[in-house]
Amino acid sequence: MLAAADLTHLLKTLADPTRLRMLALCGSVELSVGELSRALGMSQSRVSNHLRLLRDAGLVSERRSGTSIFVRMAPDLGGEPGKGVWDALRAQLDESPEHRRDLLRLERILGERERRSAELFEHLAADWDKIGVDFSTGQARQRAAACLLPRGLVIADLGCGTGYLARGLAGLVTKVICVDRSRAMLAQARKRLEKERPDAQVELRRGELHALPLIDGEVDGIVAGMVLHHLSELGPALREMRRALKPGAPLVVLELEPHAEGWMREELGDLHLGLEPAAVGAALRRAGFEEIAVEPVDDHYTPRRPGPKTTASASLPLYLVRARAPRDPRSN
Repeated sequence: MLAAADLTHLLKTLADPTRLRMLALCGSVELSVGELSRALGMSQSRVSNHLRLLRDAGLVSERRSGTSIFVRMAPDLGGEPGKGVWDALRAQLDESPEHRRDLLRLERILGERERRSAELFEHLAADWDKIGVDFSTGQARQRAAACLLPRGLVIADLGCGTGYLARGLAGLVTKVICVDRSRAMLAQARKRLEKERPDAQVELRRGELHALPLIDGEVDGIVAGMVLHHLSELGPALREMRRALKPGAPLVVLELEPHAEGWMREELGDLHLGLEPAAVGAALRRAGFEEIAVEPVDDHYTPRRPGPKTTASASLPLYLVRARAPRDPRSN
């Protein structure tokens, strides 16, 4: 049971309308302190002071990345008392004009975030094979492909970029469906696939991972190579992947382990500097996947660091996560 003093502190923390607005905004999406300040229309110093109180009460969690701090509502809200108080206040907050204005500003901010990411990939597409798909051995691509065999399958390569995974799959399966948000990336993928795999059946579709251009149960397997760390939230994309898979069909994720190459945010459009394998596994479980297993990969991603005098490349470990859609399509 929560001590009286702790309960008093919790109630005092949640009694402030500004802190309630902050919790509501970071309850569904991780935001930088700067983004949260803009959404609230407040100075960063004022927001930081409120965040300190929310953090001390166990109501928010923080993640530091380079010089930026990202915040979101703590999963357990400091325990059952915090959840109970928040649930009681949340309905009232929905009627608040200030909160509605916060949501409109947040929508614009998230839209700007998505547009910046999309514009970056449009700009980088022609050079992506030089700066974004450098690997030391190439075994990761082959391992990801092998997880989806035997042949006779229709496979989706999500976030296909210029088709570095699709090139390993084409010819080994009946058809590869390449999906990417960027027209320029898809154009480069088409050019490379037509040159290297002219006889393979490949279909290119433009779309977002959270709204896949695939019908329910269309594919026998999905590979998502080096794409999840570009997403603000994993849940919507993973639920879409499950929807597009046939019952019991496999999903293979190839990802970077957490690293400290902060320049990759600006140069390569990475939203996360790698992802914890356990976090990816947990997100897959929440999305309804089964038989989740993490496997190490004897390969490293080796992008060249920027700068006219820089010749050294990073060497970033990779891993695979394998999972299956439920065999019973009625499973939740």
